[in-house]
Amino acid sequence: MRCEMSRGYQEKILWVDLSENEFKEEILDEEICRQFVGGYGLGAKILYDRQQPGADPLSADNNIGIITGPLTGTAAIGGSRYTLVGKSPLTGGWGDANSGGYFGPYLKFAGYDAVFVAGAAKKPVYLFINNGRPELRDANHLWGKDCYETEDILIAELGRGVKVACIGQAGENMVRFAAVMNDHGRAAGRSGLGAVLGSKKLKAVVVGGHMRVPVADRQRLDDLRKKYRPLLTNTIDWLGNHGTAFVTAGSAHSGDSPVKNWGGVGILDFPDVEALRAENITSLRTKKYACYGCPIGCGANMKAGTGEYRYEAGCHRPEYETLAMMGSNCLNNNLHSIIKLNDMCNRYGLDTISTGAVLAFVMECREKGLLTAADTDGIEMNWGNHRSMVEMTEKLANREGFGDVIADGVKLAAERIGKKSDAYAMHIQGQELPAHDPKHDYHWGLAYILDPTPARHSQNAEIFKPMGEVVHADRKYFKDEGKGYRATTALQHVVNSSGLCAFVYSCFPHVEVFAEFMAAATGWDRSIEDLVPAGERILAMRQAFNLKEGLNTATYKIPGRMLGDPPFKEGPLTDVSLDRSNLLKTCFAALEWDENTAKPKKAKLLELGLEDLAQQLWERAV
Repeated sequence: MRCEMSRGYQEKILWVDLSENEFKEEILDEEICRQFVGGYGLGAKILYDRQQPGADPLSADNNIGIITGPLTGTAAIGGSRYTLVGKSPLTGGWGDANSGGYFGPYLKFAGYDAVFVAGAAKKPVYLFINNGRPELRDANHLWGKDCYETEDILIAELGRGVKVACIGQAGENMVRFAAVMNDHGRAAGRSGLGAVLGSKKLKAVVVGGHMRVPVADRQRLDDLRKKYRPLLTNTIDWLGNHGTAFVTAGSAHSGDSPVKNWGGVGILDFPDVEALRAENITSLRTKKYACYGCPIGCGANMKAGTGEYRYEAGCHRPEYETLAMMGSNCLNNNLHSIIKLNDMCNRYGLDTISTGAVLAFVMECREKGLLTAADTDGIEMNWGNHRSMVEMTEKLANREGFGDVIADGVKLAAERIGKKSDAYAMHIQGQELPAHDPKHDYHWGLAYILDPTPARHSQNAEIFKPMGEVVHADRKYFKDEGKGYRATTALQHVVNSSGLCAFVYSCFPHVEVFAEFMAAATGWDRSIEDLVPAGERILAMRQAFNLKEGLNTATYKIPGRMLGDPPFKEGPLTDVSLDRSNLLKTCFAALEWDENTAKPKKAKLLELGLEDLAQQLWERAV
């Protein structure tokens, strides 16, 4: 029986036990939705409550969730997102990854807001959900196939009305930075959750159906869409035309993107960025495409590769993070090799950020004499050697030879190589740093250090300045008084958990637009100020998952290069450094977290209505 609650939700969660081949449906609780919204907010609450600490991330004991939000699959502009959640094989703590496309909306059309998977299958399987009817099917014929092949085979078997999220060979081989792919190249890339699916022998989740998402006021949603769609025209002109690639070349020289494994200066070490200019990349596209419900269309398909690097027509245009991590970070200005590498990662199911970071790490180890060509299977891993990058990526996806040494990320690779190679392993708590330098914009440092999923490119509060309270400071110091940081960070977590695209949100003319869409979908007429506590709860619950695993954000080792220790002596970031201690102290105070234990303070938890969590964290051992 369905419960009486407001709209935006299908009101059902599916639990799948792969070990027992069993399904269980649960009614989605309205109060949990009000408190934690959806997405990783809902996921954090459920997994914190139900999963025992200490589980091996790649064991049957690690549950994984696939979760939508109340705006997913609705008429809200950009309501396309879904989130994967689980314990990360990279960090040993909370993991989540977000993706767009069409899979998320179709999961709701199939009848569920979320699917949680427990246990592990004895042989490869895929989950098929069709109009509220789940079943597990044999996937032996899919095992060993790449993500594109898997998606094509399943659509051919089940019909064009289904959508597929799947792993490739990297996930099957439990590469710890494996991604889950959907819609032929959209990636839930970070946290290594593709490896978790591989450990469970769950090759794919296929969804299809015609269950319309109930909303509180459909006419109001349509009217809001018509009202605000024309105001995105400028965004369509630049982001819709060039995608995130529009910033690549400039970022390499401004100090925004990392150069030479974070150790170089763009204008000196990577002077030729012409090939990576947005216009040159866009000239190779065949057409643009958009995620569900989005008028911007920031994605693009590329022409076939006809030179040294052959790739099929229709492969995806690389995003900024891919271009930077496999470009300036590796001193590689061969655009066609980056398109090839992006296509390989999409097919194998690899996070392009971690892949680029691993390749740069190996190149620096080679430069410093810690590795020889013999160590790397005869592949000359020199700076800018794009041919070697392509060859090594294939080896790591398949865990062949030296590829097996680096397939678990830079942290474990450095432990295996030894020789003080950890000095060149650019990660926080095992997750590789993405492609924005906090010395250029200190807000990235807040996300990299403080978010429960460390080193994340999608958690920058500076993108979200709706309250107008974030104070821009001199880059050497952190002067934000805290109020703006707390509000914008909290609201970002609500946006991410709602199923709305963060790029679309950042382009709204004012933040109240988001509150209007939420009210029209759910029927809960809450102001922006009312939504901020929900974001604080979401952040606190994700952090509580880490605390339960014995992790303390305040003690994470941070690469000196990221902080500017020592600072560069040339280039746009000359003498720029970040004071980590001051950064942490100010932000913990703003969030009302204890700066020594990284626990949300008891008074804050009680203020947020999290009495049980307050007791667990402060009155008895976690």
